[in-house]
Amino acid sequence: MTQVTEKVKEVLSWYSNENNGVRTNLARMLMHGKLAGTGKLVIMPVDQGFEHGPDRSFAVNPDAYDPEYHFKVAIQGGCSAYAAPLGMLEAAADKFTGQIPLILKLNSSYSLASSELSPEQVFTASVQDAMRLGCVGVGMTIYPGSNKFYKNLKRIKKTIFEAKSHGLAVVLWAYPRGEGVSKEGQNAIDVCAYSGHIAALLGANIIKLKPPANFVEKDEIKKIYQNTGVKTESLSDRIQHVMKAIMNHKRLVVFSGGGKKSDKDILDEIKMIAQGGGSGSIIGRNNFQRPFKESLELLQKICHIYHS
Repeated sequence: MTQVTEKVKEVLSWYSNENNGVRTNLARMLMHGKLAGTGKLVIMPVDQGFEHGPDRSFAVNPDAYDPEYHFKVAIQGGCSAYAAPLGMLEAAADKFTGQIPLILKLNSSYSLASSELSPEQVFTASVQDAMRLGCVGVGMTIYPGSNKFYKNLKRIKKTIFEAKSHGLAVVLWAYPRGEGVSKEGQNAIDVCAYSGHIAALLGANIIKLKPPANFVEKDEIKKIYQNTGVKTESLSDRIQHVMKAIMNHKRLVVFSGGGKKSDKDILDEIKMIAQGGGSGSIIGRNNFQRPFKESLELLQKICHIYHS
């Protein structure tokens, strides 16, 4: 790792309460790849095989069935880190040792379960697995809005404590869904801000959110936004508000790319995330569902936006 830049030192100052192991692993991500030293991140997650199944995830680009493919995209594309479930990392980590920071995704949902059930995640790996694989961090999904959120919270908090005790950074995928929110409300600006704030209060070092939509779920929050002048019309305004809601911009918050989009659509979205002060992007399907060369070209353009 090269000398830590002043910008990265500033970001690390937000985490002065963490032990040096956690801060060192955050620095490893922030000083790796094409965005090294900028205080921004571009992370490649490949947990969709568990979440949606291999064919929905990889059939459009058959090369992506191979676990090595994702390592190569993340490394050659200049990503800050690569995140995946246990088996995906185990299948190829030995061939790419030290070439990219790894994040082990510890829990997952799966699409064969009935959609009528309260959404929840099952743990498929452990902090010990992350240590064995040389990871810089662990990732977990939380579902604010699910009736099972409280039930799962004890395990989440225990795992956060264990991970940090071993010097691992913690990434929380904060995805509101379940009985407590409407379908449209899952991406509502007020719900995204609330979910991201919950993740920060749980101790997340990096928070993953979906880009907030121009929709407010709760009527009482609509009144608050109107009375306090919160702007929601443009995505950059919404990103700025969400970042403010999450420790006043003092946490790393990366935004997902969602389902596959055209180059123009995803780059326009990322320009708005950058303008709103987002910490970066966590792009999965919009990387690995493209042919290798196109994926690398897209990552280069994404990194250029954050540099600019």
